[in-house]
Amino acid sequence: MPQSAPLFERAVSAPPVPTGLPLVIALTGFTDAGSAVSGLVDYVRDELDPTPVAIFTNDVLLDYRARRPIVAFDQDHLTDYTPPRLELSLAHDALGHPFLVLAGYEPDFAWDGFAAAVVDFARSLAVSTITWVHSIPMPVPHTRPIGTTVSGTRKDLTAAHSVWQPHTQVPATAGHLLEYRLSEEGFAIAGFVLLVPHYLGDTEYPAATLAALDSITVATGLVFTGDDLREQNREYLTKVDEQVTGSEELSRMLQGLEERYDSYMAGSTSATPIIHAGDLPSADELAAELERFLATRPSGDEDKRP
Repeated sequence: MPQSAPLFERAVSAPPVPTGLPLVIALTGFTDAGSAVSGLVDYVRDELDPTPVAIFTNDVLLDYRARRPIVAFDQDHLTDYTPPRLELSLAHDALGHPFLVLAGYEPDFAWDGFAAAVVDFARSLAVSTITWVHSIPMPVPHTRPIGTTVSGTRKDLTAAHSVWQPHTQVPATAGHLLEYRLSEEGFAIAGFVLLVPHYLGDTEYPAATLAALDSITVATGLVFTGDDLREQNREYLTKVDEQVTGSEELSRMLQGLEERYDSYMAGSTSATPIIHAGDLPSADELAAELERFLATRPSGDEDKRP
């Protein structure tokens, strides 16, 4: 697709941005199991009131027919049009500490140009660390903590928080490309993959967003309140437990997943698991599960959320 407009525009009212801030990346797209990243983007925008620094151009990056914008219809006329947003913004955590956040949709087009622009921002603003989060479905129980695996250049995080380290090939996301390019440039970057129970992968699972926030806290020291999310998660789990209790098949499945989890933890060398550590099948089984999930995605898979 020929690029007919600038890739991004700097926000007119953007505040001065200090150098040396952490950068958080949250791009909705290919494998957003449990709506973890969608929920993270909503949290940032609704709770943290970020100030845009650069606004990426939809007409260059977005396939509108794949991810159609939302219009509001009131009886006989249209009242609103809501285009998707992809923005680099300045935000503050619960303690007022500033950080940069790149949040919104995963670009459909111009990945190389997009990655180059993000690298330029990271370089010019001398970001201290870069953290990105995404989620995939895995055969793990919702009654245990959400597990993570970590990639990137921050060996302390990959060693402490990776519950599996497979050798496999999977379709890339724009986040993967950003990690690859930023790693080449020598930045301290960590990519957290949340391992969400596969049977909850197509739902909006509040615990997945809470785990995303926890991962960012571990990587950056930023602090986030999540009281509303925790309340939503309590209500959500009550409904899930009701369904499990009412189904012998679901109960057996959950029991099997719990037994695998507990067996793994019993053989763990850690006295206490670190944040999201969880049981897991072997690396080969996990990779196979991921490949099965990817194989079920329709050709030209698109994220339907703005």
